[in-house]
Amino acid sequence: MSTENLRLAVIIGSVREGRFGPTAASWFAAEARQRTDLDVDVIDLADEPLPHVLSAAPAPETVQTLETLTPRLAAADAFVVVTPEYNHSFPASLKNAIDWHMKQWQAKPVGFVSYGGFAGGLRAVEHLRQVFAELHAVTVRDTVSFHNVWELFGKDGLPKDATGCNAAAKTMLDQLAWWGTALREAREKHPYQS
Repeated sequence: MSTENLRLAVIIGSVREGRFGPTAASWFAAEARQRTDLDVDVIDLADEPLPHVLSAAPAPETVQTLETLTPRLAAADAFVVVTPEYNHSFPASLKNAIDWHMKQWQAKPVGFVSYGGFAGGLRAVEHLRQVFAELHAVTVRDTVSFHNVWELFGKDGLPKDATGCNAAAKTMLDQLAWWGTALREAREKHPYQS
């Protein structure tokens, strides 16, 4: 049984100009880094120029492009996806990153930080739950959701009233830590086969 900290990858799913994702991810990563049982890696998909055409046998230049993102996802024991809601779902950039990787998600927990207008990105989360189930990942029940997000954060990039969102982050991180530990131990004893 491993005694190392769990490796948590926080993924910024939007690459849209003027996006709010880095602000939400920065706040969440700071909350996660307060824990002594997690090592946090923030992955910004805007920094990962993934090809739009999927291939089972990618060209050498595509393989080279994937060489920065793939090992980081593989090393993670748990994930938090930071996503907006675009047209009642999640961004294409996020789906592209998910689809380029299969085994990296398997038998690992996934949590969500969502944001948007009235729905707070929750419709994007519901779609993502179905996608991750197909990839043999386990999504945790509780999420962090910011409704009408533009009114909730100050110019300093922090929530104006952090009480509710900090409590939600703690609950989700507790669930991720439990699932992350249990699934890591299971993978060590018996590698996952889909």
